[in-house]
Amino acid sequence: MIRVVAFVVSTLVASDTVLRASEPVVVAREQFDRGDYASAVGTLSAALSEHPHDAQLFHWRSRCYLEMKDYTKAIADAERAVAERPDSSEYRRWAGHAYGGAAEQARSLSLARKVKAAFEEAVKLDASNVDARRDLAEFYVQAPWIVGGDRGKALKEVEAIARLDPVAGYLAHASYLRHEKRLDDAEAAYQRALDLRPARIDPYLEAADFYEERAEAAKLANAVEQARRVAPSEVRLLYYRGVSLVLAKQNLVDADGLLRSYIATSPRRSDFPSHAAALHWRGCLNESLGNIGAAADAYRAALALEPGRKASRDALSRLGTTGLRRSGEHERFETWRSSLGVRREVQDARVVQDDGQLGRLVP
Repeated sequence: MIRVVAFVVSTLVASDTVLRASEPVVVAREQFDRGDYASAVGTLSAALSEHPHDAQLFHWRSRCYLEMKDYTKAIADAERAVAERPDSSEYRRWAGHAYGGAAEQARSLSLARKVKAAFEEAVKLDASNVDARRDLAEFYVQAPWIVGGDRGKALKEVEAIARLDPVAGYLAHASYLRHEKRLDDAEAAYQRALDLRPARIDPYLEAADFYEERAEAAKLANAVEQARRVAPSEVRLLYYRGVSLVLAKQNLVDADGLLRSYIATSPRRSDFPSHAAALHWRGCLNESLGNIGAAADAYRAALALEPGRKASRDALSRLGTTGLRRSGEHERFETWRSSLGVRREVQDARVVQDDGQLGRLVP
């Protein structure tokens, strides 16, 4: 009886320790989702001083450092999470992402090989981990052979993914076909994925990225509309809706509001469209309106965030030889901007509401 009581007490103490350790993770994840990575690091670091062997604390701090592009710290924490939980497929997978960021930054072949090893180990630990298999397939298809790239192995992963999850299988196949420059076949694969009407939003947004890249306004708008039925309040939809209107050269005033709202309300996350991309599309929008000065400002702002953005740099060069064109649409845009300025004088909080979606509007 005494042994039973002792076991129960020790179990309760251990459970309480886990519960107390998990509370900071909840707070840190909320901060992470807001894009407040520095605060999340602070929350997790404080928790680690009390729970120095908690793998999830190291994992989430690594994720924060990864978003902050501090790859040395991201790798250190990812490796510590793996050491504390060597059986975790997810922790291995995210260690692979930390190695990947560092490899890209340093152009390091040795780090690239660590990416491969981490993704392969993640799949070995959990063969049903679709995300790990997709990461591994992407590595095989993108990496040069010298660090383990292998198109044949990539296709085998695509087939394994399809057996586990048909939607993910079509998406993985579409991604493979994109790398093979078989864009029409890739488009067909994306359409097959959407035809299955997935209940999660990511497949629709993955297809949306493809249609944005190909400048297919109607198909992008259709993917966005399907995504809205699944997750109507998803902030990334502001971006894709705005881009679809810019591509179609329709309702450009609405497009500007959507893109501004996206910039103001979305966190800066690696799995979200970048703020630089939204600024670039605002440049395209203003260029369509003939507002060359505003277009140039938007392109410069995009380059300030991402100096290597070739599309924005090329657009600035193009504007150097372009005269200012004005149109009725441009005049309507300027009228709207003026009225917005009047409203600012009497209202501190500016909010754009469109079909039930709210987002802060900034100049």
